[in-house]
Amino acid sequence: MIEHIIDIHPHIVSDDETRYPPAPLFGKRSEWSKERPTTVETLIDAMNQAGVAKAAVVHSSTTYGFDNNYVIDGCAQYADRLVAIGSVDVLQADAPKRIREWVGLGLAGLRLFTGGSTKAFDPSELDDERSFPAWELCGELGLPMCIQTGPTGLPQVTRLAKRFPSVAIVLDHLARPDVADGMPYAKAQGLFDLASFDNIYLKLTPRIFDDVKKENASAETFFPAVVDAFGAQRMAWGSNYPTSPGTLADILATAQAGLASLSAEDRAWIFGKTAQQLYPALA
Repeated sequence: MIEHIIDIHPHIVSDDETRYPPAPLFGKRSEWSKERPTTVETLIDAMNQAGVAKAAVVHSSTTYGFDNNYVIDGCAQYADRLVAIGSVDVLQADAPKRIREWVGLGLAGLRLFTGGSTKAFDPSELDDERSFPAWELCGELGLPMCIQTGPTGLPQVTRLAKRFPSVAIVLDHLARPDVADGMPYAKAQGLFDLASFDNIYLKLTPRIFDDVKKENASAETFFPAVVDAFGAQRMAWGSNYPTSPGTLADILATAQAGLASLSAEDRAWIFGKTAQQLYPALA
């Protein structure tokens, strides 16, 4: 039994658009943020019902662009349970200054959104040299950097992992590997090739728990293979609630069932201890 379950990928959206006006990245707001907006109060209620102790709340780029005010203000209301993960335009010359300002307001980590629900992936900005000062500052401040990309962005992730070994790089949704071929998961080799970089971490979210149920994939073969490659100490669960449909309790139950073949110690890391390493304020 895992006593303190931690979620490192829920989102929140304010119901006060006057105080927190939407300004989505790439100019298109995500459908989920309109259909299933979840305030910080709603998230806390869902966590209480699901038995989730704490969370690293990820800023909704497809609602607010680079305005992190709501995720910071919301998490500050529940500072004993939540930390905020925000976004900054790392290609701008003032990115380090902006990062320091947001960290001063409570930001515990950063996220780069290169595509997803509202736009095809464009990984070109990931290792654009204009972003390097921001990456260097993350290393200096101990800020993890989450990256939302797909397999197309893994060459850039590789170069970043080499260039900035002191920055913990967390791949949202495991960078969406293709696992339909089943063991030995040759189509996901690009993901497994990253295992040699100690600073790369993986988020296990509903997408992968759905994908391992398709064609030749299975939870019983895929997740042990990932643990063997990366170690559970570099894997963490994230609900993607409410972007992924269903209650937080249901999303958690699906993840627990999917990881049932792992050892109790591995599950303890994935459902809590890795999150505490990445975001010490959750310890």
